[in-house]
Amino acid sequence: MNQSLSSALSTPPFYDRLQALRDALKAQGLDGFLVPMADEYQNEYVAPQSKRIKFLTGFSGSAGFVIVLMDRAIFFTDSRYTLQAGDQLPQGLYTLFDTAKKTPSAWLEENLLTQMVIGFDPRLHTARQIERYEAVALKKNATLKPLAENPIDALWTDRPQGSLTPITVHDIGYAGKASVLKRHEIAEELKKKNLNAAVITDPASVAWLLNVRGGDVSYTPLPLSTVITRVDGTVEWFVDPRKVPHDVDKALGSDVTRYAETEFPAALKRLGEAKARVMVDPEETAYATIQTLRENGAALTFESDPCALPRACKNNTEIDGMRAAHRRDGAALVKLMAWIDQTAPQGGVSEIDVEQKLTAFREQGNLYQGPSFATIAGSGPNGAIVHYRAVKETTRQLDKNSFLLLDSGAQYLDGTTDVTRTIPLGTITPEMRDRYTRVLKGHIALAAARFPEGTSGADLDVLARQYLWEAGLDYGHGTGHGVGCYLCVHEGPQGVSRRGVAPLCPNMVLSNEPGYYKPKHYGIRLENLQYVVELFEISNPDMKMLGFEPLTLAPFDRRAIDATMLTSREKEWLNAYHARVCKALRPQLDETAGQWLIAATAPL
Repeated sequence: MNQSLSSALSTPPFYDRLQALRDALKAQGLDGFLVPMADEYQNEYVAPQSKRIKFLTGFSGSAGFVIVLMDRAIFFTDSRYTLQAGDQLPQGLYTLFDTAKKTPSAWLEENLLTQMVIGFDPRLHTARQIERYEAVALKKNATLKPLAENPIDALWTDRPQGSLTPITVHDIGYAGKASVLKRHEIAEELKKKNLNAAVITDPASVAWLLNVRGGDVSYTPLPLSTVITRVDGTVEWFVDPRKVPHDVDKALGSDVTRYAETEFPAALKRLGEAKARVMVDPEETAYATIQTLRENGAALTFESDPCALPRACKNNTEIDGMRAAHRRDGAALVKLMAWIDQTAPQGGVSEIDVEQKLTAFREQGNLYQGPSFATIAGSGPNGAIVHYRAVKETTRQLDKNSFLLLDSGAQYLDGTTDVTRTIPLGTITPEMRDRYTRVLKGHIALAAARFPEGTSGADLDVLARQYLWEAGLDYGHGTGHGVGCYLCVHEGPQGVSRRGVAPLCPNMVLSNEPGYYKPKHYGIRLENLQYVVELFEISNPDMKMLGFEPLTLAPFDRRAIDATMLTSREKEWLNAYHARVCKALRPQLDETAGQWLIAATAPL
């Protein structure tokens, strides 16, 4: 049973790196060091030159946090990656914790000793994060010390260079609103709050505000950059000048002044010296940025990134683009499903074969730019690893009499997709059919939900879990995340989880992805993207009612469904959804795939 996720990683280089880091800390009089996954922009997915945790530990996932002390090292990740981390971390060097059971703050509170001095890179932690760690340190009479240089960077002699992929203009036909209008809307918000400027350090917000896209981060069209936007509608943009073609400057006009990234600290200092009233988001902005503003005299107002909510609430052009992207994406996925049904029984099909074939089908569609994240094609026990990634050393043939969990997405110029289907191969057990149906029932419950304006994702999360809970089952990840429009496949502030506190608003796009995972056996996840709509037929002057409209178009596998477990309303929803899928996708398919789709979407 091959579940290894490592790429033949050996312990010695990681032992040496950990020891060298400890030697460097000792030379600076430090007792420990905090290593987050984030980069200088607080991105979830980071560019190769920012993968410090991977350099130090060998772990290749997107969620992690390391605490290095002189006598031990602690690794934290969430439930999506605990199996992967257990496999990839060098044996004997790190103690692993699931953040659902133990957070870094809780661990520090239990283990910090009096007079300890713990270093951190102030560029890689948000102000709120450091506040939490400082509160713990104060309780323990310990100290957190910001460092001028990251000691890992000094050890990383072959550290990759940053990307110089040219930045492009995101056409108004896809963006739906001119950058100048967005900039002036933000300026009006600043004016209402009597503020002079906002410092925006999230590259996704910069990309949205300026209607630009880049290629600095794998799978996500981000230009790594920051802006200072002012109350008069002007913007200072801090970006590597080698990445900005003339047509981008021309499109932005004279109200956007471009500076090199290295000039950002000096601009913050000038804001402070001018005693400017500045908006910053303490949950997204680096500690170093806020400290520079504060130490130089700026009057800070802590509020959410002013671009985050308007970016999340897509305009009609963006929603239309997302619909079109999902129609093309659905056709590619159906072609793949038909191909799997035809070829898998013959044997010899690997997880990597599935990934490559899906990419080939997507490339046939218009406006395709690449995957929106690394495809998860987990056969049998690999499907139980929530964020599994097949590599040459780990890929397995598609298991007979088991499930293939396929989670993938694409970037198109007009939208971003993310879809998961679980495909039965051969004969599945009654238990597997029961679990699949419970996950499907939860998916339908959330998809069909009707709720009043002001409802948050946390209010809805239980809908997707209820049928698993009835059987004493659950899943560790959130039920849904926000999704950008030709931007980040994970976007805030919207989400459906216990922590999803942001109210859901019309035209927010979210995933709906309950799951179930039986370690070393199989995994199930069923994911659609959907967007929030107002339900005018049941809204009234006292209460606006909202619901969801599906974007994803792909059949759920009828062979895995226990129809006796579905209510009549659930069957009606599923049959109506499948009819919609067939109508939208059939014209794009050849005869073979088209006939497969007709059978796959037949009414229950």
